[in-house]
Amino acid sequence: MAASLTALGRRLAGAAVAALALAALSANNASAQSLIRDAEIEETLHIYTDPLLQAAGLDPNDVDIYLVDDPSINAFVAGGQNIFVHTGLLLQARNPNEVIGVLAHETGHIAGGHGVRRREAMNQALGPALISIGLGVLAIAAGAPDAGAALISGSQAFAMANFVRYTQVQESSADQAGAEYLEATGQSGRGLISFFNDKLRPYEFMTRRVPPYMLTHPYSSDRVEALRQRVEAASHRDAVDSEDNLRRFRFMQAKLIGFIQSQGQTLNRYPLSDHSAPARYARAVAYYRVSDLTRSRQELESLIAEEPNNPYFQELMGQILFENARAEEAIAYHRRAVELAPNQPLLEIALARDLNAARQRRGADEAIPLLQSAVAREPDNAFAWRELAVSRDLRGEEALAELASAEQNFAMGDFNAAISFAERARRTLPRNTPSYQRASDIVTFAGNELRDQQPRSQQTGGRRG
Repeated sequence: MAASLTALGRRLAGAAVAALALAALSANNASAQSLIRDAEIEETLHIYTDPLLQAAGLDPNDVDIYLVDDPSINAFVAGGQNIFVHTGLLLQARNPNEVIGVLAHETGHIAGGHGVRRREAMNQALGPALISIGLGVLAIAAGAPDAGAALISGSQAFAMANFVRYTQVQESSADQAGAEYLEATGQSGRGLISFFNDKLRPYEFMTRRVPPYMLTHPYSSDRVEALRQRVEAASHRDAVDSEDNLRRFRFMQAKLIGFIQSQGQTLNRYPLSDHSAPARYARAVAYYRVSDLTRSRQELESLIAEEPNNPYFQELMGQILFENARAEEAIAYHRRAVELAPNQPLLEIALARDLNAARQRRGADEAIPLLQSAVAREPDNAFAWRELAVSRDLRGEEALAELASAEQNFAMGDFNAAISFAERARRTLPRNTPSYQRASDIVTFAGNELRDQQPRSQQTGGRRG
């Protein structure tokens, strides 16, 4: 598991829409937290979500799911077809059906095109507000400062009131769509109701103190009652979670608890008397985090002995060994993980990192194809590009190493550095090759990004007409 604030998080800053939680004004900003990358948890969330997306007529390959390291109970859609799920939601859920219910709701937002429509609604709400501000300025100029100030301050509330009327309809629509997708996939909608009822409804008294024109979501009690009749009338209302979904859910929670919470908290949740596989998994992570390698390996080795074909047990052992300066020993575990779960970018990157660290020039020969495979599927993965730059450098391929560094910085949003590395790469790359053209593209695209970030006065040299 790796935590990082990716370029995507920065690019989506301020664009978060359709939050599930009882947000009074707006969804949580993705840039304020870290995005966690974990192949196992991402796979679980996709297995939960993909049938819902298909039921909604969407292509699962077009939808990305991101894990946000935040304890609040929240999920939201941002930037088109990106679903963000907070760790707090996954840890507070009591069963897979509750998580799947939330994902069904978010699928409803994507299928309804609510992101684009919400921006349109915001623009429409701003029109009357600007008129009110203009009238306020005129009132002040006419000698009525109190009336003018009231018009200006009231314009914000007026705009917000117009906006939330629209967003509340969207939330209710996403609830109903989510219930439809759950039924279409043979799953119960009761998890969505229980999640709203148990996790969000207790805080409703707080939101009822907020002026109604500031609430972007309906009251949770209203949402529960609006859903209840439809869910209870559905033919799959009594459907239970599959054994595979339950197993994935237990391991997902165990892994998150081991990584996010303290060792004491983890052992309280999973005491030594608990010999279940998820408990040993959580303790293996908790021991590893406090550098207790012996006990961490003991717990994990027992799991590997029981399930030698589980790629994520192999991956975790490799991670533990690598981070304890045993890169050569880690290679066998990460190699096995890649064999068991091929085409997983995060697993390929981990193996490539081991090879670079342990075998230097000889390892780079094997690492490069792995990293090329990873960036082909995740072109914005800055860590993969960094490792590719290391591999190229180990092979003495200076221009290609600089090109990879340009890609890394472009993915991170450091456009000045991206241009610098790309320009250096172009000096020695053969012309009329794909690598040279890519370096030129980075110079162009990064330059456009920098110009877009500049105030208009700077772009025009400060001249006035």
